[in-house]
Amino acid sequence: MLIDEIRAELRAEKVRAAIRHHNTAAVFDWLMAGLSYQGISNQVAHDYMERHGRATWRDIDQKLGKDVSCPKLKSYWHFHNCRYDKVSRTCAEPDHIRRCPLPKHVLRNGRLNQTAYSLFLFIRDIADGDLIGWIDAQLQAANGPPGPDRLTRMRDSLIEPLREIYGVSDKVLAMALSSLLLGAPKKMVLWAEVGGSMIAIDTLVHNFLHRTGILARFNANHLYGAACYRPGGCADIIAAVAERIDARQFNPCFPQTFLRFVQYAIWQYCAQDGLDICNGNRIDDNRRCESKDCRVRFMCDRVALR
Repeated sequence: MLIDEIRAELRAEKVRAAIRHHNTAAVFDWLMAGLSYQGISNQVAHDYMERHGRATWRDIDQKLGKDVSCPKLKSYWHFHNCRYDKVSRTCAEPDHIRRCPLPKHVLRNGRLNQTAYSLFLFIRDIADGDLIGWIDAQLQAANGPPGPDRLTRMRDSLIEPLREIYGVSDKVLAMALSSLLLGAPKKMVLWAEVGGSMIAIDTLVHNFLHRTGILARFNANHLYGAACYRPGGCADIIAAVAERIDARQFNPCFPQTFLRFVQYAIWQYCAQDGLDICNGNRIDDNRRCESKDCRVRFMCDRVALR
């Protein structure tokens, strides 16, 4: 099931061992690969990285260790508003761009170059070079006192500071962090608990909630995007549903309330690589769904997406 698949993937990528040994470089490289998939199909992103390589911790560390003149690269705080653009080869400090290491990474677009350096500088300057230790400390500090908002506090202790890293969307950040936390060694109980509470809302999940009429029933109609994570949005609705489902009936090893599992189940129901049922390939978005074989038809309002 979900957790086993995540752990198997992280084990194959040697990320579980990296977490255990506080190997920040390996975790950074895995995170940057994951963040590179946003805004485009997975296959296109994967093929580009296979051809041109990736931004790695070691490479950035070596480049910043040389004579770097750009004042934006002094620290994580200085890096704000870099504005590097790959196509026009412009930035906020044009007098320094010729010697700047940031454009030397052949990434798919300039936003990813900025994300790589912003994440690197965050880990170096905010997390003192130890991302694993920083995550541990953040979770421990937010763990008490007990109460209904405990998981929210711990989740926010990671999401809110990391959200300031350039170019990182809530969806991609939640997906990457959830996998990292759920895939950690089993003794890291807080990691698994918080990882299971993180929800990644993509267009498939949002559109499912729209087509079924769930958003309308919650008076929560909104466009896909940041609103999905605002109070009363898609994430809150899935959390409310997850509270009513005992996930242990699907796997005794699961936590009783498992938000990410509910979100993942919806995604699998819709995704072309999953059950391929509720998506734009199967449904004309300009009309109500006409499928008579859908497993949720009896409770679906069949609202046209457009």
